[in-house]
Amino acid sequence: MTSTRNLLAQVRACTICAPDLPHRPRPVVQLDSHAKILIAGQAPGRKVHETGIAFNDASGERLRSWLGIGTDVFYDPRKIAPVPMGLCFPGSSKGGDLPPRPECAPAWRDQLLAALTRVELTLVIGRYAHDYHFPRPAMSVTERVRAWSKSWPYVVPLPHPSPRNNLWMRRNPWFESELVPRLQERVGDLVGDL
Repeated sequence: MTSTRNLLAQVRACTICAPDLPHRPRPVVQLDSHAKILIAGQAPGRKVHETGIAFNDASGERLRSWLGIGTDVFYDPRKIAPVPMGLCFPGSSKGGDLPPRPECAPAWRDQLLAALTRVELTLVIGRYAHDYHFPRPAMSVTERVRAWSKSWPYVVPLPHPSPRNNLWMRRNPWFESELVPRLQERVGDLVGDL
């Protein structure tokens, strides 16, 4: 536990990308070595940056709905570990948030994932996390999510839960009718036995 605490202190003090951020660095990560579910997201958004709480926004509401859990379970670090590819808010452009800073994953990802010794389910959210966790073969987000059963029940690719993806949701109704119920059952099995 002390080594995890020390790692989190180092991560939260990180400033390697400070010159390229629109705000002061504020790494957002929730981690406990007992967590059974890893949420491999992209990077915190503006609201998450302001609060310092992972998925504390509309994307988080949708994600918790997909998982079938409330905030009490989601924010219990012994159950859920949100560890994004980029730990700080990278800024925004006209099309949405910028990609995760490229310095972040090489600096911290291996150490953070090594601290998660009891993970039984990894949820891989969005293009940047897909590219890291599923390097081959290259696929679009839709193709990767549609192929979810190939890595079930240990790794599940998901689209980003952002409201900006409402069109994707309408075009892919199979996601909520086929995958979400299975995902909720799997998550319930993992977080219910602590």
